[in-house]
Amino acid sequence: EKAVNLKKDLAEMQEWMTQAEEEYLEKDFEYKSPEELENAVEEMKRAKEDVLQKEVRVKILKDNIKMLATKVPSSGQDLATELNVVLENYQLLCMLFYLEHTVLGHEVWSCWIELLQYLDLETAWLNNLEERVQMTGNLPDKLDAVNDALESLESVLRHPADNRTQIRELGQTLIDGGILDDIISEKLEAFNARYEELSHLAVSRQITLEQQLQTMRETDHMLQVLQESLGELDRQLTSYLTDRIDAFQMPKEAQ
Repeated sequence: EKAVNLKKDLAEMQEWMTQAEEEYLEKDFEYKSPEELENAVEEMKRAKEDVLQKEVRVKILKDNIKMLATKVPSSGQDLATELNVVLENYQLLCMLFYLEHTVLGHEVWSCWIELLQYLDLETAWLNNLEERVQMTGNLPDKLDAVNDALESLESVLRHPADNRTQIRELGQTLIDGGILDDIISEKLEAFNARYEELSHLAVSRQITLEQQLQTMRETDHMLQVLQESLGELDRQLTSYLTDRIDAFQMPKEAQ
């Protein structure tokens, strides 16, 4: 009777493992929202813990079968063979649930959170870039003001492209895995569109400021040369007047 009960327990254990594998590991999951993904992570965590908790039951079955084998070798030998199959299947199931939880809970979920963090960083940079571009719209017609605005804009444009590379790779990884593909595609499309628009506007404004600065520098140089020339002429005329030189005795340009 004890052998029959143990055989029944082994069968039930095997049936439970088969159901667990079908329910959690053989499904073709698709996560269309962050909530679905988060719920799936929690569900997989509970499932993995449930599988690991069965280790106590497996150990009890193993001990009981060993004890029966010492008393009834024939029955114990048959059950030991079935037990080995159950043990192998249980160890495999534990490994599969561990891997599945690691992939879903750590890699997929972490990938999603990391993508959001990079998007927040780059969105903050885009906001800063947009603000700097707007500040160049109404500048006073002064060389220092234009030069400061240009340097400020150029400092923002020197932002490295590493974050955008991470956003592209993380997003593509999740989309390829069928994870939140609609949401991620929408986020990436909106980010890329805004990035392209602001980048082109900023570069265009940079070129305009460079041209304006060059023109102002050339004008400033011409005014400086003219001012120096007028100063020299003023000194000459003053000298002539002081020396009471007749106008017709002066050089033609002084007359």
